[in-house]
This record gives sequence, C-alpha cells and structure tokens, in this order.
Amino acid sequence: MALGLDGAPLRRDDDQGALVGDVGGVAGAAPRSPAFARGVGAVSRRTISADWVIPVSGPPIADGAVEIDEGGRISRVGPAAELGRGERFEGCAIVPGLVNAHSHLEYASYGGFGDGLSFGPWVSVHVQRKDRLDLDEMTDIARAGAAECLRSGVTTVGDASYAGAAAVACADLGLRAIVYLEVFGAPDAIEQRFMPTRDRVASSFSERVRLGISPHAPYTTTMELYAACRELGLPMATHLSESEDEAAYLRDGSGPWAGFALLIPPLGTSGIRGLAERGLLDPRLVAAHCVTVDEEEIEILRAHDVAVAHCPRSNAVLGCGTAPLRALADAGVRVGIGTDSPNSAVSFDMFEEVRLALFGSRARERDATSLSPSAALELATLGGARALGLEAEIGSLEPGKHADLAVVELHETGFWPVEDPAAAVVLAGSPGLVAATFVGGVERHRKGNSEWPDLRSRARRARSRMLA
Repeated sequence: MALGLDGAPLRRDDDQGALVGDVGGVAGAAPRSPAFARGVGAVSRRTISADWVIPVSGPPIADGAVEIDEGGRISRVGPAAELGRGERFEGCAIVPGLVNAHSHLEYASYGGFGDGLSFGPWVSVHVQRKDRLDLDEMTDIARAGAAECLRSGVTTVGDASYAGAAAVACADLGLRAIVYLEVFGAPDAIEQRFMPTRDRVASSFSERVRLGISPHAPYTTTMELYAACRELGLPMATHLSESEDEAAYLRDGSGPWAGFALLIPPLGTSGIRGLAERGLLDPRLVAAHCVTVDEEEIEILRAHDVAVAHCPRSNAVLGCGTAPLRALADAGVRVGIGTDSPNSAVSFDMFEEVRLALFGSRARERDATSLSPSAALELATLGGARALGLEAEIGSLEPGKHADLAVVELHETGFWPVEDPAAAVVLAGSPGLVAATFVGGVERHRKGNSEWPDLRSRARRARSRMLA
C-alpha cells in the first residue's frame, strides 16, 4: 500500500487513473485547471513495434516489439514476429523513457538570463526576475517545461521546485516525477516554507508524482536544516560541489563568494565532508553536480550510496568544469544525467545533455573508450532511475515495469541504415525526432499532435513580465 507523508494510505482516483493523496479541502490547495484533465488517456492492452527495440537491460532487438497490459505496464518485450507488429513505427527505435535526474521545470522560460556573468551577479539576476512572477505564472512556465520534456522523450524528472508549481505541472501533463520542494536557511524552513508549499499543491501528489524535499546547498542551508529534512524520511536532493568558488567559500570563506548575501557561514570543509561528518549522507540523497570532488569524496559518496546527477551542459555554461564521470562510475556511485535549468543549460533536451556527457568524458579522460553510446544511453535511462531510487519501476524495457518509453525516428539521420542503434539514438537523437512518448502506457506526446500552443503562449507572457 502506498502511503502519504502523514502515513495515510493513498487512494485511487478513478478520474485520474492513479493513486492520489486524500487531500480534498486542503486550505490554499492549487485548483485543478479546467484546461487539463489529469491522467487523460485510457490504458488498454496494446503492442507497438519498430525497426529496433533497445531494452537497455539487454541487447537491442531488431524488428522488435513491446506489449503493454491494461495496467500500463510492460508485459512482454521481444521480436515482432512473436509479439505481433501492433502499431508500427517505421524507421524508428523504441527506447526506455529518458530520466532527467535533476531539473528545474519552473525555470523553463529563463533561457539566457545572466549568461556570461559570474555566480553572484548571475544569481541576483535570477532572483530579481523570479520575484516579478506570481504563482500562476510560475505554474504556466512549469507546464511548458513539462511539455518540453515529453516532446524530448523524457518520461521522468527529479525536479527541484522552488514554488511547488512543478508538482502541478507534472500532474497535469502526465509526466512521472519526484518533486523535491526546496528549502533554505535554518530548520524553521520546514514549518515556514516546506509544509505550506506541500499543503498548497497536495492534490498534485500521487503514485506517479511523488513528494521529496531539497535542502538547496551547503552554502544556503544549515547542517541543522539538512538534519531536519532527513528526519522527514522523504527522497532528498541537493546541490553539491558545483564549482571551485563554492569549494573556496565553504572551506574558509575566501574567493568571489565572500560576503555574498545569500550565503550562510562557511563550514570549514567541503559540503560532502561536512554532511558526512554529521551523518547526513544516505541512499535517499541525490547530489547534483559533484564537479570538484576528489578521490576521498568519491569514496565517501560510494560508502554512503549517495547518487549523483551529472549536469554537463550547466556546468560548462557556468564555467564550473566537468564532473569526473568515469571515476564516479568506476567507484560504483549511482550516476544519472540531468539538464539542470534552461537559465544555465538552455533547454531540457536530454539528447544534447547525453552527448555532452559522452564527449566531455572522452575529452576529460583523453580516451575515446571512456564512455560508449550504449553506456551513455544507460546513464540517461536506467542510470537516472537508479539515482532516483526507481530502478524497480522504470528505466529499462522489462516485463513488470511501467510502460514509460520513447519512440525515436532514425530513418532521416545519417545513421540510417542503422549499424548500432544505441549510437544512432545518442549521437543523432533530438526532440524533433521523437515520434511519441508514453508514460505508464498512456501516449503523452505524438509528433505533430501535441505542441501545446496555449502553454507556450502563457509561458512567453510570463517571460515578458520578467523582462519588463
């Protein structure tokens, strides 16, 4: 039985076709928009097939098929000759839905804000413009971000949410998510910030959209608040070891961040060591970035089974460097891929993110064998699922797992006819080549039929307000 934060059983809502918390009548709860019928799309037994099926958990299947049962789970995966062709996607590959292990949907319209600025001025621009928005506008932006994810073949996000709008967006658009509500400062942030936000968007949480908490970072969050977050027993996410400037500030208060208004006093050590010394690292934590980690810190992460969300585009745009992906993987650390937010990574395009992870690893190691396309695809699917603690449910095409999958067109790329289907998907894939995206067996995106013009229009109006 699934349980809510307060231990109450989650119930099945026949209108949504998903488990939802019994939260009717919560004061200030975000109303359900009449423009969205959550969970629209009945799940019926169906088979889809394509030139290639890439399960990730096993070798690619030429002329393969995936059978989906009435509950939205995968019942069989194999050759189309055995399962039947069903709905055929010619010139395509069927892959597990991409898992964005670290996103900020509420910043979907922040592209280019502060580009080229150092961290302090960059954050200031970000905060000043965000403060011009109301909650409805933040939700409009988050919905546009969720739609962009679905168009990009993403079926699950681990989203760090400032206002809780991401929970509403994921519930409305049918995206699977763990939404980590952000907190800052001292332990009273649990009562003053987390709980009111949780209650306001409580109707959005379900078996598909799950609640988590995000103590933002060791430079904006006290160790006492980290401890208070851990006591809640929820999935957790945080930002760790993102830059040399962060490392210098936390170590002794030096560097460009000295005196920056949003920061708390330095720890006298790194964020990873500070959390480890206080017993605050565990398998429920996803650490975004981990660019400046040394060998000892990698071992600390491994020993405590902390997952890492690797965000190569964001780290490159902000001049932070690149995480030691190969060292983390070789040590046995769970690693997924995340896009971070469009104000640092331009978009939620996971294909581009995976390519930079691939090329960045090869460049850092000066070794073309350091990461293969098939291993990169695993990072973006099953790796992300492992990072979020969802590997038993999603991340690969296996019987019993949720039918979360993406169909990627390959026939118009330079990789057709296909020699290596994983290489074709990773090296040539793009949002424009995603023919369809399914979450729990329900089609959530179909190329040409789900462009969501109203969502994009509202998000643009919100961006205009920020630029005014």
